[in-house]
Amino acid sequence: MTDVTGAPADVLHTLFHSEQGGHEQVVLCQDRATGLRAVIALHSTALGPALGGTRFHPYPNEAAAVADALDLARGMSYKNAMAGLGHGGGKAVIIGDPERDKTEDLLLAYGRCVAALGGRYVTACDVGTYVADMDVVARECRWTTGRSPENGGAGDSSVLTAFGVYQGMRASARELWGDPTLRGRKVGIAGVGKVGHHLVEHLRDEGAEVVVTDVREDAVRRVLERYPEGVSAVADTDALIRVEGLDIYAPCALGGALSDTSVPVLTASVVCGAANNQLAHPGVEKDLAERGILYAPDYVVNAGGVIQVADELHGFDFERCRAKAAKIYDTTLAIFARANEDGIPPAAAADRIAEQRMHEAASPTAADHAR
Repeated sequence: MTDVTGAPADVLHTLFHSEQGGHEQVVLCQDRATGLRAVIALHSTALGPALGGTRFHPYPNEAAAVADALDLARGMSYKNAMAGLGHGGGKAVIIGDPERDKTEDLLLAYGRCVAALGGRYVTACDVGTYVADMDVVARECRWTTGRSPENGGAGDSSVLTAFGVYQGMRASARELWGDPTLRGRKVGIAGVGKVGHHLVEHLRDEGAEVVVTDVREDAVRRVLERYPEGVSAVADTDALIRVEGLDIYAPCALGGALSDTSVPVLTASVVCGAANNQLAHPGVEKDLAERGILYAPDYVVNAGGVIQVADELHGFDFERCRAKAAKIYDTTLAIFARANEDGIPPAAAADRIAEQRMHEAASPTAADHAR
């Protein structure tokens, strides 16, 4: 069944009727000359202009691209709210293989699409897009972050994303084992690309044992060559989640890592990673809790990158951003405390806090009524 646009009807149901919907605006972008097909989703602008990256990915169909944009945009609303930023949540996806389909003209066309929103959406890097790409997009759109320092930007945001995840791990260790140190802990990282390889550095500096996997052999090889001791690799994520003695599992690739099939066999006591939308569906957080696995909500611990790109809009200062990202440790502990107080999983506790902040920002004040 399809709607009047030809899109599967379940996409519109998600947008207008489900708890995963409620988005303010969804824009479909097309430029036939360059082959651009993109979806820009704005979930909320209650706290300010929507901020979120652009994902370039070979989706199997348009419906999958729309669904991913909706999920990612919603996650950005919660992430930005928990990070204390003056931004709402938005996300964009470009349909295609970035290795084959990405061209300068396509990125320029995409920049014009973002610019047409007049500042309601601020874009940045995500899976499949890089600093150099944002430099191109910025030639057509001033509402572009994640640019190179040479072009007035802050550069690679994955550095602070990894730092924030590391702080989330420390908070998780404090909550579960009473000590934030990760020395001697065994940490499994699925995905050692933009963020994951920086996370390996933090963990090895502290003396943690690291096990990695990635679909790209060159990414694994780079890590193993840099760290000949204390780092090992397994064939795939399915093997990683079954590693004996694993203390922490860090999903750092695409979403949906925590599912009905992965959670029952997961050997780790903590899940804390950089990937967005790690819970495959609502209810997985309860499955984790029932198994005694502590889950550090993804959009809380991976907020270091968005903290960096948001700061870029106001004159970037790395140390200021690093100090803000360090507070992810305290925020994660506060969420665990709220979860214990309310008797709910940490993911639900984080949602409650974020929703309260967005609701308070969107609700008119008494002064507004007086006008």
